[in-house]
Amino acid sequence: MNIVVILKQTFDTEEKIIIENGEVVNDNAQLIINPYDEYAVEEAVKLKEVHGGEVTVMSIGPSEAESALRTALAMGADNGVLIENEDDLPLDEQGIAKILAAAIKKRDFDIILGGNMSVDNGASQVGPRIAEELGIPHVATITKLEINDSFVKVARDVEGDLEIIDSSLPILVTAQQGLNEPRYPSLPGIMKAKKKPLERLDIEDLDISEDDLQPKSKIVGYYLPKKKEAGQILKGDIQAQVKKLVQLLHADVKAV
Repeated sequence: MNIVVILKQTFDTEEKIIIENGEVVNDNAQLIINPYDEYAVEEAVKLKEVHGGEVTVMSIGPSEAESALRTALAMGADNGVLIENEDDLPLDEQGIAKILAAAIKKRDFDIILGGNMSVDNGASQVGPRIAEELGIPHVATITKLEINDSFVKVARDVEGDLEIIDSSLPILVTAQQGLNEPRYPSLPGIMKAKKKPLERLDIEDLDISEDDLQPKSKIVGYYLPKKKEAGQILKGDIQAQVKKLVQLLHADVKAV
């Protein structure tokens, strides 16, 4: 089975986000595999362990993104592909999807896995857009995946409930929390990852027109959420608390 995993390098979720002049400052920030993409890598390795085959991990980014791919290789993936964007082209989800789809078309694949969303922008668009570019079915936010020959059964999260979907290969799925528990790279895995093949591509190598990469949307600025005001603790008997609460909702919040 030929398995492709698309992943993104993002801020460590423990990092303190600093914004200056409407831009995120990432100097000296710790970068990791997008947490949702870790579920995709883990599921891909599990599929390989059951069905055999090969896992290819793929990402777009600067040369620093190699570290995320090497981590995925240490988890058990077989080879990596880094599509370098050293010119820092202003790519939106459409452009990213077109680039990844063009790279995937050049290789055999049975299933493509990715994270449900990236924690830095939460758009949840790249995976489904790639599937549309490739003309294959896609299912998002999956929490269970079973493959039997060429048939696929997935369970997906639908606002607290589960939806069961049957489909066939090839297919693209995006992983949600609960699909699995990603493994930590072992020391032998880390050592082996240093020797595993990692192909580097330029966007120009993929025969994509400049018009296709023109952003259809753009980020106009970033800002931190307002600090929450301290809450109030109402005291007294229940009737007094209810009376005070209604008064606050009416006078301050203007909710009633």
